[in-house]
Amino acid sequence: MSTSSPVQPAGWSLPALYAAFADWARTDGRTWLYLFKALAAAFLALGIAMKLEMPQPRTAMTTVFIVMQPQSGAVFAKSFYRICGTLVGLVVMLALLGLFPQQPELFILSTALWVGICTAGAARNRNFRSYGFVLAGYTAALIGIPASQHPDGALLSALTRVSEVLLGIVCAGTLSALVFPQHTGDLLRTTVRARFSSFVDYVGSVLAGHIERAQIEATNARFIADIVGLEAMRSMAVFESPESRMRGGRLSRLNSEFMAASTRFHALHQLMNRLHQASAWATIDALEPYFREIAPLLRHQSGEPVRTAADATYAAQQLDAYKAALPARIRATRAELAVHPDEPLLDFDTASELLYRFVEDLHAYTATYASLAVPSHARERWIEHYEPKTNPLTAGISGLRAAIVMCVLGGFWIATAWPSGTTLTLNAAAICALASSSPNPPRTAWQMALGTALASLMAIIVTFGFYPRIDGFPMLCAALAPFLALGVFMTTRPALAGYGMGYCIFFCFLAGPDNVQIYDPMTFMNDALALVLSILVTAVAFAVLLPPSTPWLRNRLLVDLRRQVVAGCRGHASRLRTRFESGARDLMFQINALAADEPEVKRATLRWLFAVLEVGNAIIDLRREIADLPPDPRYARKMPWRVKLRAMRDEVGRLFEKPTAKRFDIALAATGDAIGAVQQMLAEVEPLRDERHRLQRILSHAHFVRSALLDPQSPLATLAGNGRCAGDPPPATPGARHAS
Repeated sequence: MSTSSPVQPAGWSLPALYAAFADWARTDGRTWLYLFKALAAAFLALGIAMKLEMPQPRTAMTTVFIVMQPQSGAVFAKSFYRICGTLVGLVVMLALLGLFPQQPELFILSTALWVGICTAGAARNRNFRSYGFVLAGYTAALIGIPASQHPDGALLSALTRVSEVLLGIVCAGTLSALVFPQHTGDLLRTTVRARFSSFVDYVGSVLAGHIERAQIEATNARFIADIVGLEAMRSMAVFESPESRMRGGRLSRLNSEFMAASTRFHALHQLMNRLHQASAWATIDALEPYFREIAPLLRHQSGEPVRTAADATYAAQQLDAYKAALPARIRATRAELAVHPDEPLLDFDTASELLYRFVEDLHAYTATYASLAVPSHARERWIEHYEPKTNPLTAGISGLRAAIVMCVLGGFWIATAWPSGTTLTLNAAAICALASSSPNPPRTAWQMALGTALASLMAIIVTFGFYPRIDGFPMLCAALAPFLALGVFMTTRPALAGYGMGYCIFFCFLAGPDNVQIYDPMTFMNDALALVLSILVTAVAFAVLLPPSTPWLRNRLLVDLRRQVVAGCRGHASRLRTRFESGARDLMFQINALAADEPEVKRATLRWLFAVLEVGNAIIDLRREIADLPPDPRYARKMPWRVKLRAMRDEVGRLFEKPTAKRFDIALAATGDAIGAVQQMLAEVEPLRDERHRLQRILSHAHFVRSALLDPQSPLATLAGNGRCAGDPPPATPGARHAS
């Protein structure tokens, strides 16, 4: 009789179980690991603070939840700026206490002014640096307002509070770095690789004509978010390890070169669309072979697309060789076109110049990506950085709003002598600063208010239900764990992050244990009411006092976006391109955040971004070529062709500063005059070969500006009434376009 082993269900096989566990570890497992680390760090900070008999151990525990992040780099960055902000706030508050020890009105007013300045700084800097401003204002209120009741003990109170904060920071950083660390550098490498692959695929699809305009817009919008996110991760990763710091300059350079390459490619794509509309088939046919040659250059020797930094070395070598041979090939193609006198060479010159610049930028981007495969490289030397900045007027409004809230609540505290008035006032300072640096301050404030209300209910259960019935630190941790875990879990979900932040911070504030626990229901209820009331008042202030989500603010940011062209026309030449590229994209990112639920607004703003990038980059290129001309009387600043070019720059800047039909006509006429003046100069003089090529590039840049102004897909098209010239392509309905 034969025997057979029992058949094991496929679902219970070892490989299947391993695959399921690996999938869980990559998704929900990370959440549970972060939750465990946050609770462990909080209990470690609480235990040490209680062992050292610090006055308020809850402060150390609260600090853990404030600085804790899933990635260790984010924890280190946040902790660094928290320490800086805490120390600055400490010094300022001691100064204010010394100046106004017996004048509560002046003390509240000066504190409100300082909190307003710090809130404006937090709103202006949209990265972890903003957290330093938050803490500089919050620490001043946290230390100063309670200490103002007992000025003689202000110094001791301030030093103990700083000690508790530092203890929480050390515990959070230690647990994050030592217990199953999740490095920001790993996420950064994955992001860089994914963006390079996505850009390579995008270039190939557009050049082959296999992409619709809606996909182009969606891809460019995603690239904008990637640029901002990569810079944020880079600024965190430098705190993480020496390896990340050794690549920090190259990562910043990679971001700048990606912006330049994507802008140049879009400009080339749009110019080819205009040539299609104008039926410039000779120019298109002459350039098509070059377009077909680009995509294969971005492949590995095996024929597979480049993915990793190590694979990009071969692609960079191919692009370098292609770039070196391209000028001679383009001149040969131009000579063939010149045989036919009816063919407009200006279109070919402009398109071929954009093609060469794109290949040059693509090579630089690929070479920098390839350099990341080694620890150190010459391309690390890079001094231009992407700096996210909020509109100064918007930041000033945030600061003024915070100062008004502080003055109102401080006046209420003085007038009523409410025992929990200190909690009411200092908490408003924290919420104003924290919410101002978030993408949607009113929503964040309301979520924190609801999270705080839930925390108050849970704190009642813990304080008056559990604490009297437990004894010892292990039982304390067991009692707190499920309540704290709820808040930490909410912070891991983007839709619940605001609720979780309010819950974790203020649950610790209300229910955080002291060495000698005092059961005072009246004080507890007063403090809970003060917390919720301060957040509600702050939320109302965000909703009433120039709300950040109003169309007025979006229009203000759109004006700033258009003024990037003005900066390109008139700004100082030093690092102008990086400031222009990052400034335009950062403003677009801010507008997208304010119009998250308004796709039409985002689409219209993206069209403005394309117009700004096209015209602004052409102006910057033109200025660079003029600056590199040799010192020759024919190229002097007072020469008529130079005067016409300056007039073109001025009128284009005025058009983007305030677009009107009249200004459009003037800018278009000035551009035509500049093109004619340069053509006349080229016809009258015989410059050297290199100088002629430079002058032809100047002419090409001016011609591209004119074609961008007349682009039917540009938002300026609505102003083009009488400004259109004979022979210009008629307006077309935006839709899918073929790049070649």
